[in-house]
Amino acid sequence: MNSMLTKNQQKTICSQLGNVKLQLLYKASIHGFTGAAFHQRCDNHCPTVSVGYNTSGYVFGGYTKQPFCQSGQFVHDDQAFLFTFSGEKLHKYPVTSPIYAVKMIGNSGPYFGEALVLVNGNQAVVYSDPGTYYNFNAADMHGNDLKLTECEVYEVEERTELEKPWRTIVWESGKRKELMDNIRSYKPMVSSVSQVQVLLIGAVGAGKSSFFNSINSVFRGHVTSQAIAGSSTTSLTTQFRTYSVKSGREGKPLPIILCDTMGLEESTGAGLDIDDISCILKGHLPDRYQFNPSAPLQSEASSYRKCPRLKDKIHCVAYVMDACKISIMATKVQEKLDAIRRKVNLMGIPQLVLLTKVDEACPLVMKDVRNVYQSGYIKEMMQEASGQLGVPLSCIVPVKNYSEELELDTNTDILLLSAIIQMLRFADNYFDEISDKFSNIETKE
Repeated sequence: MNSMLTKNQQKTICSQLGNVKLQLLYKASIHGFTGAAFHQRCDNHCPTVSVGYNTSGYVFGGYTKQPFCQSGQFVHDDQAFLFTFSGEKLHKYPVTSPIYAVKMIGNSGPYFGEALVLVNGNQAVVYSDPGTYYNFNAADMHGNDLKLTECEVYEVEERTELEKPWRTIVWESGKRKELMDNIRSYKPMVSSVSQVQVLLIGAVGAGKSSFFNSINSVFRGHVTSQAIAGSSTTSLTTQFRTYSVKSGREGKPLPIILCDTMGLEESTGAGLDIDDISCILKGHLPDRYQFNPSAPLQSEASSYRKCPRLKDKIHCVAYVMDACKISIMATKVQEKLDAIRRKVNLMGIPQLVLLTKVDEACPLVMKDVRNVYQSGYIKEMMQEASGQLGVPLSCIVPVKNYSEELELDTNTDILLLSAIIQMLRFADNYFDEISDKFSNIETKE
């Protein structure tokens, strides 16, 4: 059976449910638009995603963790939701009365409360009554078109398989020490620069500030939190901050500075301003510059650094992306990232991607972070990030930030330190380009 859900639509639904895949159980055009055909194929299977397609082109349906049957009773499900697609974007409508989430009716297909029924009364039609245990707008859900062209039901299956490791990484305490020593001893290739400056860019909540806190924790020897981080719909970072990491509580600063910015937000006039990015990249913005999303920094401002030196400029850009949200990234945020990437490309600054929250995205990685390069799901998310930003897979590094832990973990540290090593290598590429440019000018003279 061929699925009518596109690959991206399936990924979007799965991103709401964890490290899962969809297995098609029932297809009405093949098995019949009847309750009997539906129940024969779908009873006792769970969780499931039911999808309706109508003559107006709408794609909509519902999710339940409960198995279908023909008892005639309502079944409790506090995780049930209805949904509809607008292009590839998913809109969810959670159940409002969980005890009435699903009804088990014999002569119909999937029956969500009294709000939405697919294949109603053994007919290729939809029954729709918004507000009855689910709140939604009928015009948005299905365009008030109740004629079905197709109905599909998928079983939601956990991905339990581990692939052969597709990146080699050594998970040993000795490797952790080696990475830390390499970072401590690193020296930029240009004598006028003592510390590489890496700019962290990402959507609100992606984990930019948490990444600095995590790196700081590794070198402090315990979990710490210097940069403001947490859960919020708007950026918790309101200033341009340049964070220097010290090797130990009273140790020397490391040869890398992590520059934190406001998070990217979907709405215009909110979050990081695209024009401020150019000022940051060129080294015009001072530490602790207070962002104003509605107006970029003007060159006449007293805090504006008019003649930045090479050490003030950004030497590498790291896009921070939440592995749980790649498939459902807001279009406006995607457009802002594209605009930023074009600016960075024009300036010849190397770029990489930090894929955060890989443990939340994949249960196999949550169980053991060493599974990160054996998880097919994480690899898919990295490939999707590669496609969205137009960077090679080799420029994408998965990490797990410290968020709820009180003690350090060797394997988490190795992932974090490996990301810093990549940043330093990319900065070397930047300095190589600078040196080549100066050499060519001298040769011509």
